[in-house]
Amino acid sequence: MTDNSSLPVQVRHVLEAAPHEALPMTYQQLAEAVGLRPPRTIQRVALALETLMHEDAAQDRPFIAALIVSRRGEGLPAQGFFDLAVTLGRFSEDPAQHAEAYREEFRRAMAQRG
Repeated sequence: MTDNSSLPVQVRHVLEAAPHEALPMTYQQLAEAVGLRPPRTIQRVALALETLMHEDAAQDRPFIAALIVSRRGEGLPAQGFFDLAVTLGRFSEDPAQHAEAYREEFRRAMAQRG
């Protein structure tokens, strides 16, 4: 079982190493890629992604978490991504602007990967 304290490091590694054509990936695909087993796999992935968002915001980097989408979200991340992006000052509070802000963040995250 994956150690939750090292999970953000593992998640970042998977996202940095994933082939371009494999992105974006879903929360479930990411959970499988880092070897998580139930219970609460998606919750643990979400918490790791939040940790990475805080790190990226502090370093003024694109959110690597933008490379993950919800399978039910029409190609967008779960609402928690948007809520935290607003809290961290990266996205406007206006939900009407979130989809476009996400697309730009995705482009930036992909470009940073090289």
